[in-house]
Amino acid sequence: MTLQEKIKEVPGLAFVTENMELMSSAGRRRMLEQPFFTTLSDLEREQSIVAFLRGRIASAAYAQPLMVLRHQLMQLHDLRSTLNSLRSHMILSEVELFEIKSLAFLCNHSRKALTGMEADKMFNLPDLTEVFELLDPDHTGIPNFYIYDSYDNRLAPLRRKMKEADDRLMSELLAEQNEIQQEVIGRLCDSLHPYADRLTQALEEMAYIDFALARATLAEQWGLQKPQALSTEDTTQPMLLGLFNPRLKQHNETVGLRYQPIDIELIKGVTLVTGANMAGKTVLLKSIGVAQLMYQFGFPIPATSARMKAVDDVVFCIGDEQNEMNGLSSYAAEITRVSDVLHRSESERLMVLIDEPARTTNPVEGKALVQAIVTIMQQHDSFTMITTHYSQLGVACRRLRVKGFVEQLADMPLTAQTINRFIDYSLIADTSDEVPQEALRIAELLECHPELIRQARNFLMT
Repeated sequence: MTLQEKIKEVPGLAFVTENMELMSSAGRRRMLEQPFFTTLSDLEREQSIVAFLRGRIASAAYAQPLMVLRHQLMQLHDLRSTLNSLRSHMILSEVELFEIKSLAFLCNHSRKALTGMEADKMFNLPDLTEVFELLDPDHTGIPNFYIYDSYDNRLAPLRRKMKEADDRLMSELLAEQNEIQQEVIGRLCDSLHPYADRLTQALEEMAYIDFALARATLAEQWGLQKPQALSTEDTTQPMLLGLFNPRLKQHNETVGLRYQPIDIELIKGVTLVTGANMAGKTVLLKSIGVAQLMYQFGFPIPATSARMKAVDDVVFCIGDEQNEMNGLSSYAAEITRVSDVLHRSESERLMVLIDEPARTTNPVEGKALVQAIVTIMQQHDSFTMITTHYSQLGVACRRLRVKGFVEQLADMPLTAQTINRFIDYSLIADTSDEVPQEALRIAELLECHPELIRQARNFLMT
């Protein structure tokens, strides 16, 4: 599984990658190829590298070499096809030789910048001085490429003759020069072929540095944090303190709404989450899922602090997954997705996030389906969170409730625009098998049609 594959599934993850300050096309490609890490050593390595670079970004002492490094990365091109041609003993063009010389130039200058940042031992950039010298026989020290006279002793006198030649003779001299230059290029390609792997290593390592630096920059801008990595054998429960949803937080700040972070401990088995409408239950699931994905793709996470444990995959069952082209109704798409999760959880350790399952079918069968999902997932080694409006499920699992509405603020009327300020989104343990009933209260506070509220209350009492 790669980051690119998961971005297509999770809009919140796409928001993260769209806000990254990558310097090069190679860095963007490397970001999309980032694997989903599941081993503790890989996770700790990725988090440590990003945390180290974040420290360098935050320190004025490293501003100069960091600026140089970014400048080199901005000029990096993704020349994998050129390097593949070199590896295959193909004759390169002058443009491709320029690309190789430029890569050698950028790599060597990046090595110096990393040394200035005291980060040279953290990355494995090869020394490409020999490559650069092969393509810079006149010791110009610049990345431009030219078939220099010094490559072949026939070139200098030929080019002097070309300056004085008439049109008739020029075509013959140009043909002769082209023949000599092709011989030079052939010899250069033979000389460069043994460096193909080293050049590829330089390209991939610089692309990785670009991606790592972008993650560190994002962490500094958004206040992301390195979590404590727990092994799968550790009995300590994962926990997220001050968890926030980056996209929603940024939106709220833009429109002047408050954003309330959430604290939550994750446990194996099922956690049922209940709460009033508009209480942020769906956002909670998305926030937890995005944080887990960010962690396992090597990002710091959107929380003030956290303990995290790796899973085999993060699976969302959220929203309307109707596929009209395949003739699937909302219910069919949802139940198919849930069925797949149940099968996978028999052999995989998943993080499963299900938002109000069976809400689109009749309440009697819907309630039975939720009871069945909870009963099955309780038996598996996964972290499952399910939001629901069904009461009296009668199944054994942990229950949490969003606190919900607080008393109306004295200095602010409640409206559709201010309702966000009247909700406490924090989670509390709930031992009841009932779900909050605040739909009518919300409608009343929002001054909806009084007859609608009166009639609904009458039906509740019957």
